[in-house]
Amino acid sequence: MKQTFYSNGKLLITGEYVVLDGAKALALPTRFGQSLHIEQGSDQMMHWKSYDHDKSVWFEATIPFESIQRKERFDAPHHLKNTLIEILHEAYLMNADFLLESEGYVVTTELSFPKNWGLGTSSTLINNIAQWAQIDAFTLLKRSFGGSGYDVACAQYNTPILYQLQNELPVVESVDFAPVFADKIYFVYLNQKRSSKAAIAAYLDKQGDIAKTVTKINGLTQRILNADQPKDFALALREHEIELSDVLEEMTIQEALFPDFEGVIKSLGAWGGDFVMAISKENPTDYFHSKGYPTVLSYQEMILL
Repeated sequence: MKQTFYSNGKLLITGEYVVLDGAKALALPTRFGQSLHIEQGSDQMMHWKSYDHDKSVWFEATIPFESIQRKERFDAPHHLKNTLIEILHEAYLMNADFLLESEGYVVTTELSFPKNWGLGTSSTLINNIAQWAQIDAFTLLKRSFGGSGYDVACAQYNTPILYQLQNELPVVESVDFAPVFADKIYFVYLNQKRSSKAAIAAYLDKQGDIAKTVTKINGLTQRILNADQPKDFALALREHEIELSDVLEEMTIQEALFPDFEGVIKSLGAWGGDFVMAISKENPTDYFHSKGYPTVLSYQEMILL
């Protein structure tokens, strides 16, 4: 019998990096996500095929169950295969039955967004595998990729969320975030993906006394969540960018790439890659196209409503 699992993609609106230190983060699930299809196979083998949004195959492998059980490592060209084996191995340790009770599997994954967009190719995969193996997705994340877990929470929730780590455990609150000025909000892809692991490592190297920053970001997150006027929303976004700019010792993305933009631009997630959020009075699509950024999505196109 075929099984299908689905997880939402994500965008981190506030609290990037400092969410790791207990800051409250506002995150939004996206209309885009990833599906996982499981069919019965044979010979104690897992035949895996991953499709991008355009139906092209971007990863394919055949993995013996024994390789998953032993966490077998393959040489350098197979780094994606090794990563998948690591995730499946940890899932196996958490619930061996999902392997031991099967003759084999034929597995396909399908993205509804281009995988280089950074909307959660890994987090949606981990949440889907956790659903399949009937294990806790946050634990699986911690034992494999690491990270705060906000992306896994977005994979599971169909509403905006406030996310916080308390005593290293995830606390997720569904919140009402439906700005009346959503038609002024756009998301722009920067034509490059940045490694979340590398960005987190750089943050951890630079941070000093982060407690004051956490307190300030918590306040800004609440202001952004409660803003009922676009001006208040934009001002809080700008203050958030300035605060993180000081911590990361980096220019804000607006200073670096869009100094003449009439509005406010905020980084989302890893600074310098993936998507940014822009708020402006007028539709900024032509502006970003002129700067060489062809992918501009409205709030309604991007966010799960």
